[in-house]
Amino acid sequence: MKIKKFFLLIFFYTFAYTNSYSIEPDVFVQSTVNRASNVLSKDISKEQKINELKVIAKETVDIRGVGFYSLGSARKNLDQNQKIKYSELFESYFLKSFSSRLAEYTNPEIEVLGKEVLNKNYTIVNSLLIGTSDRPEVKIDWRIYTKNSDNPLIRDLIIEGLSLARTQKEEFSSILNSNDGDINVLFKTLKEFSNN
Repeated sequence: MKIKKFFLLIFFYTFAYTNSYSIEPDVFVQSTVNRASNVLSKDISKEQKINELKVIAKETVDIRGVGFYSLGSARKNLDQNQKIKYSELFESYFLKSFSSRLAEYTNPEIEVLGKEVLNKNYTIVNSLLIGTSDRPEVKIDWRIYTKNSDNPLIRDLIIEGLSLARTQKEEFSSILNSNDGDINVLFKTLKEFSNN
């Protein structure tokens, strides 16, 4: 499965501390950046960085929500056992897709610019990935799920207007459409990616 490097580079910003108190979405995003940067700048092995990033992601990213959104309307055709299997496969795929590559990066710098409350469930946080000699400045909008204010979760990143969740959804749709909607083909693709 093709995984765009840009997707993998950016997605590691979806990690932050899990708090037992209400936290504003913009503060959540800033702590996300700080925590990810701290892990990536540590003088530890790549494998250790990968493991730490995976733990953070499990705590803060709505992996299940992102996974079923990525599946699109095909999720309606799954029985309970298939839903469980898909959730397990997607989580493994998601965690590997960013962690093995993101562990190579250090010192990302993001400046939070503001936020827009869409409704009680969602807030968009606006930020900017500061450019360096190796990468351009990038506008990043975070879609934060805020139904539970004690535990905000990241549902999507919008990079220069491009939704990463929607891009993933289109990729999965392409796989299914090319194989007569056979969910087992997608399962196999996700499993092969995770095991390589």
